[in-house]
Amino acid sequence: MNVIVNGEPRELPEGSSVTEAVAAVTASGAGVAAALNDEVVRRSAWDATTLREADRLEVLTAVQGG
Repeated sequence: MNVIVNGEPRELPEGSSVTEAVAAVTASGAGVAAALNDEVVRRSAWDATTLREADRLEVLTAVQGG
């Protein structure tokens, strides 16, 4: 299945969850937020939120700085 992750097309297995997609693009899930089709997905719902063809997922990492 094809989804857009951070603006880039990505092939993921059918039935992939937000958790699996985040793991595919980050080294660690710490300090990460996810938005699916412009809606924030609570971390507690990542496992239960299944991606579908052509979904848009933004994976955002917190960065500390000044």
